[in-house]
Amino acid sequence: MKLRFKRILGVSAGAVVAITAIGYWYVFIAGAPQLDRPQQREYKSLKFHLETFNSNAMGEARTYGVILPPDYAHNPSQRYPVIFLLHGGHDDASAWEKKYVASSVLHKLYAKKQLPPSIIITPDGNDNRGSSPLWDPQYYDGPNGNVGTMIGSELVQVVRSRYRTLESPQFWAIGGLSSGGWGALNIGLHHLNNFNILFSHGGYFTDSSGPENSPEDLVQQLSPQERRQIRIYLDVGQGDPHFLASTRQFHQTLDSLGIANEFHVFPGGHGLSGPDVGWNYFHKHLANSLNYVGEQFKIALEQRTIQVKR
Repeated sequence: MKLRFKRILGVSAGAVVAITAIGYWYVFIAGAPQLDRPQQREYKSLKFHLETFNSNAMGEARTYGVILPPDYAHNPSQRYPVIFLLHGGHDDASAWEKKYVASSVLHKLYAKKQLPPSIIITPDGNDNRGSSPLWDPQYYDGPNGNVGTMIGSELVQVVRSRYRTLESPQFWAIGGLSSGGWGALNIGLHHLNNFNILFSHGGYFTDSSGPENSPEDLVQQLSPQERRQIRIYLDVGQGDPHFLASTRQFHQTLDSLGIANEFHVFPGGHGLSGPDVGWNYFHKHLANSLNYVGEQFKIALEQRTIQVKR
C-alpha cells in the first residue's frame, strides 16, 4: 500500500513538473500568448506603429514603436513630454503594445487626466545576440553592442528631430519591466541630461557586468544636485522573491541618499497565468508607474508656466 502511494506521489510530482515545463516553453520559448492575457482594444486616437532609424552605435538599422498623443495632429504648435518603455527578455519593440496593451492603459489615464498627453516610445533593446529566452538584453555598452548609447543618446536625438518634444529632462521618463526595469534605471542614470524620471516594474538593480551598470552602485556616485533632480518609481510582485529583495534594497538605498522615490509591493509578479501574474501584472501596474510619471510632468509643467509668466 505504501509503495503504491509513493508511486502515485511520484507520478503526480512528475506530472506537475511536466506541466510547468510545458507552460514555460509555451510562453517564454515559443513566445505564444498568455491564455488569460490583457484584452486588446483599438482606439482611433491611439495608434501604435513601428519606425526605424539608422544607429551608428549598433551599426545597423534599428526599430522602435511609437504612440502619439490623441491630439497630436490637431495641435501643430504644441510640444509634449516623452516616455520610453523598455521591454524585458525575449521581447521586442512591439511587446509593450502586443503583450501588455499599453494603449489601453494610456486611454484610461488620459480620460482621467492622470497623465498629460505624451509621446510614447518603445525601443527594440535587444543586443547583437538577438532575442532569446536564454538571456536578457544587455542594456549597456558592452561586447554585444552599444545598446546604452543607442537608446540613451541616439534614439533621444532621433525622437527630438522627428516629433514635437519638450526639451528639458524633467519632461522625459524612461522605464521598463523585468530586465527592462534594470535597463531603464541603468540607461537613465547614465543619461541624466536626457531623463529625470525613471521607473521599474519587477526589475533588479545589481548587474553581473559590474558596478558600472548596477543602479545600486550608480546612485551612490551621483552629486547632491543630481540626487535632487531625479524621481524614481519602483514596484515588484510578492511572488518574485529575488526581484523583491533587489528592489527593496534599492528603495532603501534611495531613501538613505534622500532621492525622491515611490515603492510598492503588489500581489503576483512574473509567471504563466493569473490576474496578477505575467502579462497581466505588467499591464495592470503600468497604470501605477505612468500615474506617478504624470504627477511629475504636471509639477514640471506648473513650474514652467510660472517661469514663463515671470
